[in-house]
Amino acid sequence: MERIQCQWCKSQNSSDSTTCQTCGAPLDARNLVTDSGWREAPRLRDMTEFAFGNSTCQVEGEIVPVAEMNLGAGDSVFFEHHVMLWKDEAVPLTTINTGGGLKRMLGGMPFVVTAAHGTGRIAFSRDATGEVVVLPLHPSMELDVRGHSFLVASHSISYSFVQIKGLVNVLHGGEGMYMDRFVTSDQPGIVLLHGYGNVFERTLGDGEKILVEPGGFLYKDSSVTMNVAQQNIKTGLLRHGMYLAEMVGPGRVGIQSMYVHHHD
Repeated sequence: MERIQCQWCKSQNSSDSTTCQTCGAPLDARNLVTDSGWREAPRLRDMTEFAFGNSTCQVEGEIVPVAEMNLGAGDSVFFEHHVMLWKDEAVPLTTINTGGGLKRMLGGMPFVVTAAHGTGRIAFSRDATGEVVVLPLHPSMELDVRGHSFLVASHSISYSFVQIKGLVNVLHGGEGMYMDRFVTSDQPGIVLLHGYGNVFERTLGDGEKILVEPGGFLYKDSSVTMNVAQQNIKTGLLRHGMYLAEMVGPGRVGIQSMYVHHHD
């Protein structure tokens, strides 16, 4: 049978599909890439549905999107508790200790996340405009995500955090920039992010560098290193510095078009 490859996640779909069964991306949309290599994340159509494990997810709305999940038997997802919008009464909730203790709390990262278990329906949304970005993770993948940007992730993914030291001036205080780290082992998984504004992705070659405004950073492959880069700008007799996040490939980098600094 003829198959259609999704341009976003590279999954194979049946020839009669209009949206990707793995990530929900439209299969009839062009792969939009700027001259500099930034690819637009697919804007999911209202009521788009895709599957993971024994479960399905339907993305509703376009201004403040909602991810509604119908959890199957044996499946569970985890999330920061304040992003839950509603759930069936019968869906049980438990907590997951993330580890990291005081460091994580001082970094403004959630110390405890919540897990929902099938069977039943539960929905998630962040209180902001933007779009839902669906990132299927194949086995043995690692993804770093800006703190407070992930919406929900499947239970097959390990969850921890990583600290990028030296970005204290970039984020105007604290001990550096903390990111959520999602790791798959021998099973695939799926992570849903909320991007403010529009989301774009670029794949860097080995040793290739770009500088990103820290408020616009959203996610990266763990193979991409991230450091602080100071840009000295002279205005007359005065000199001031601009602090940017230096990304060095290889790997994917995701940005959002609406700058967000969570300390605000």
